[in-house]
Amino acid sequence: MLTIREIKQKTEAFFEAKGVPNPKLDTDLLIAHTLEIKRLEIYLDLDRPLTEAQLDSLRVFVKRRANREPLQYILGTTAFMGLELKVDPRALIPRYETEELVELLRERVGDTPPKRILDLGTGSGALALALATEYPEAAVVAVDLSAEALSLAKENAQKLGLADRITFYEGSWLEPLPEGECFDWIISNPPYLTEEEMTTAEPEVVAHEPKSALVSGVDGLNDLRLIFEQAPRFLNAGGLLALETGIAQSAELDVLAKAAGLSGESVEDLSGRPRFYFASKE
Repeated sequence: MLTIREIKQKTEAFFEAKGVPNPKLDTDLLIAHTLEIKRLEIYLDLDRPLTEAQLDSLRVFVKRRANREPLQYILGTTAFMGLELKVDPRALIPRYETEELVELLRERVGDTPPKRILDLGTGSGALALALATEYPEAAVVAVDLSAEALSLAKENAQKLGLADRITFYEGSWLEPLPEGECFDWIISNPPYLTEEEMTTAEPEVVAHEPKSALVSGVDGLNDLRLIFEQAPRFLNAGGLLALETGIAQSAELDVLAKAAGLSGESVEDLSGRPRFYFASKE
């Protein structure tokens, strides 16, 4: 029978030949997932033989990863702001950059935490769930056009014990909300890639993640235009619209914010790129 050491060597070489990023890490995580152990435990027992049943399971996972299916979809979970979220092809995989958006919001809270928060295009529910956890007194609303994504978000809310804290609506951006609803924060990680950018994205993104959660027309701004048009009437005075955006969209977003009667500014991510846009209502 093959040992963990032998399997690691073969799988890493196979992944390298297939152009899989991080072949060593992905190999370790798939072996750990198969054996239902922590990654560190692999290195404490490298000469452990795998059973045929374990090898059969691992081969399926390795084939999926070699076909560039995202590792998170294979493992079935991902971490976001300390929460373990279920992820699958129903929704976009939460990224580290979106965690930065939560951190930036934390820095702006001051002495008055938000009482009402709206997450637009909630997907897996990552932002809504992280903010509901961070601000336990806040009422949180989450919207998504995709019924499949909403079902995933609801599963995550149930799993984390937050189902009674979040109200879910199915529909396009702010359209399904009752008239008169107002929020202190409206948060969104909307689609913002251009059609051209999508053609150069990694195979994991192009072939496996939902395109509707990534691409927004020729210039990447179709959905952002709708959000800026609709958001002001749902913002409380002094309220904040906080968005993750494309790094080349700042000038266009300034125009959209001004047209919406909002005071806007681009905010840089940790690598110094204008990744976020904050717009406030006076």
